[in-house]
Amino acid sequence: MTSRTHDTSDQESIGLSADAVWLRRLRRSIISWYSRHGRDLPWRDERDAYRVWIREIMLQQTTVTAVIPYLQRFMQRFPTLIELAHADEAEVLHAWEGLGYYSRARNLHRTARLLLSEHDGEFPRDAEGLQSLPGIGRYTAGAIASFAFGARAPIVEANTLRLYTRLLGYRHSPKTSRGQTMLWEFASRILPTQAPGQFNQALMDLGAVVCTAENPSCTSGCPLTSQCRAFATGEQHLIPLQATRPAIESTIEAAVVVRDGDRFLIHQRPQGVRWAGLWDFPRYTQGSDRVPDESLSPREINRLWNDAERSFSDEWNLKITFNRKVTEIVHHVTRYRIRLVCFLADVTDHQRRSTVAPVESREHAWVRATHFEEYAMPVSGRKLAKLIASEMYSPSEERASQRKKRSASKKAGRDLTRS
Repeated sequence: MTSRTHDTSDQESIGLSADAVWLRRLRRSIISWYSRHGRDLPWRDERDAYRVWIREIMLQQTTVTAVIPYLQRFMQRFPTLIELAHADEAEVLHAWEGLGYYSRARNLHRTARLLLSEHDGEFPRDAEGLQSLPGIGRYTAGAIASFAFGARAPIVEANTLRLYTRLLGYRHSPKTSRGQTMLWEFASRILPTQAPGQFNQALMDLGAVVCTAENPSCTSGCPLTSQCRAFATGEQHLIPLQATRPAIESTIEAAVVVRDGDRFLIHQRPQGVRWAGLWDFPRYTQGSDRVPDESLSPREINRLWNDAERSFSDEWNLKITFNRKVTEIVHHVTRYRIRLVCFLADVTDHQRRSTVAPVESREHAWVRATHFEEYAMPVSGRKLAKLIASEMYSPSEERASQRKKRSASKKAGRDLTRS
């Protein structure tokens, strides 16, 4: 048995695939397993390049289970490349809402227009040509080329990376340049010339179903245990070497829901910031060492409002007055854990609302709560919008609105009598 402390070189690891007998056995075992146990995915036999491209972009940073309903809705809205290319970016972002990493949606839109204007609406058929398009990296290019066009293009993504490193017994970080070079070379060597797309899908399924990150099914379902170095040395739980996760940073943000009558102020987030191109309520970051899961004290809430009110007035040049705290939303964005404290405020200078604009020019709108759904928003903004809409049309809010109207009507009558 190989010593646990023995460290194989990259060339020795890759050398496994130079053995024709080893290669044939590996391929035969994978294809046999896939024919019986491959995942029953909606796109299992999909060969349309446009559909393959959309799904593979969605699957970046997102699980299969989460992607399926989004993919179905997106394809209903943009069933062809032409319809995607002719859409406004705002429409694309709205269809993408909830998937996160919105640069993916913007790149989809850019690429669709590029393909239509410079490639007659056709995708390049090889991985190298595909990688020249916005948002398509080496893995996505390999997936499109092999699944849609039957090209012999290797892939390395989370599931196959885990499978390859365990097969090779690779103890170093697979994310380094050295590790990536070795894994891509290995992926290329094991890929057959016949049905490479099916083989790539089989590799991903095997990694997702059997060679899992936690508790891999080595002895109860893996067809490759006799060829796996990590299993031979009992290191399958240690490989691949995990990178140190970045520390989670806690922060507090304030969202200001500005109301004037039955309309609310929203703005389109500018380029260069998180969620660029999406619509949101004005929000302001208040750095904090506090763990966001802890509730804020009334004193802290008051201080947060005062800071947010000053920031809003400076940015929008519009006077507002505090109404109440609406809610608090704890959410995560990459390495940040954020407590979003949401305030409702009322405009005090109604005459200026029609001309108000932020100091830095950007798109903004005064919108009825019933029209929030027409605007693409980040997840936390959408939660707040739904809450505001539900409260606006709740029985208690309706009664309060009626009382306010009656009071204003009586006041107008008294003023008229005095005149």
